[in-house]
Amino acid sequence: MRPSIHSSGVDLDLVFLGTSASVPTARRAPAAILLRRGGERLLFDCAEGTQRQLQRSAVGLPEIEEIFLTHLHADHVLGLPGMLKTFALRGREQPGLTVYGPRGVRDLFGNLKPFLGRLPYALTIVDMAPGDVLERGEYTIEAFAVDHGVSAVGYALVEEERPGRFDVAAADALGVPPGPERGILQGGDPVTLTDGRVITADAVLGRARAGRKIALTGDTAPVPSVIEAAYQADLLVHEATFGNEDKERARETLHATAAEAAQVAKLAEVKLLAITHVSPRYSGGELVREARAIFPETVAPRDFDTIEVPYAERGGPVLVKRGGAAPDRTAYAPRAMSRLVQVATAGDVTEAEELQELLRNAGIEAELEPVENEDGLNVMVPEGEFEAAQDAIEALSEPDDIISEQ
Repeated sequence: MRPSIHSSGVDLDLVFLGTSASVPTARRAPAAILLRRGGERLLFDCAEGTQRQLQRSAVGLPEIEEIFLTHLHADHVLGLPGMLKTFALRGREQPGLTVYGPRGVRDLFGNLKPFLGRLPYALTIVDMAPGDVLERGEYTIEAFAVDHGVSAVGYALVEEERPGRFDVAAADALGVPPGPERGILQGGDPVTLTDGRVITADAVLGRARAGRKIALTGDTAPVPSVIEAAYQADLLVHEATFGNEDKERARETLHATAAEAAQVAKLAEVKLLAITHVSPRYSGGELVREARAIFPETVAPRDFDTIEVPYAERGGPVLVKRGGAAPDRTAYAPRAMSRLVQVATAGDVTEAEELQELLRNAGIEAELEPVENEDGLNVMVPEGEFEAAQDAIEALSEPDDIISEQ
């Protein structure tokens, strides 16, 4: 049964706490996304260091009540023991915490029990299978099938339709007095006036307005079930671990390339695609370009970026760079630069920004300076990090055999 009272407006956004695949880098933590809807805080995946990412963010470490795991590989769950123990050390007794996950999640927590010990708050573990739906009044959370070679699910948050706009003139004409009666009608229920007339909501409300929809895949190869689950979503968060040159590697590991994620977004007719779970071998910019060649409305959030998802009448989803970073410092507080020296020359702005991003992933802050009397840009780094920067740039063209994407 649908609720009779609807919120007139609830903020909805995602805070990207970890956007790296498999391992943390100097600039990206492994998988974790915080969904904020009104006062609710829902955590999707919990890789190592997630509680610290929260503490470093503008959010802080809230008393999270629900965690949704897409699958049980280490780079998506290793943050759980530490976070749960932190809540215990705070003396938390209420509220309890529920962890949802695919088949096998109960076994995972059975194995974690010696590490967790006795928790002072209730911990509930819930298995989720594709097709399972959690009813939340104004919205549902729906688990859908993905393809990662292990027990795994994606999740879609789907809001109910909202009542149409309230027509004040129509209410006046019908003699509906200002006050509670109008609120009841706006909530979709009828009211009985003092003269005995029954006024139904459709007499004073416009056409119902669509709710919002967000789909998060976790790790997956491109698969029709994701297209179906994400159909006409406001936002699809889809992994894009690899670029086109590593398509065979993606197929072997049941991951997706950026181009494949873009094709899924195009077929699903979503408003915005956010690619994440980026292999450390990439800076991110090259994956965005590959995806945008197929689906132009693509972004690649970095850690502490947010995506705001407004109601349709207020516009489309928007990426806010560093929207989740703590206001009193940068996300990573890089050390002040010493004297700058040239480490490379780029032929154009795109190449220069790729090198800059590459160096940032290696923990090296770089600046760009124009080349005198020539096209191109010099990539400048602190003198003390010149050799490390050279190594990072050289490694870009070397095969990476020691990193395994789960």
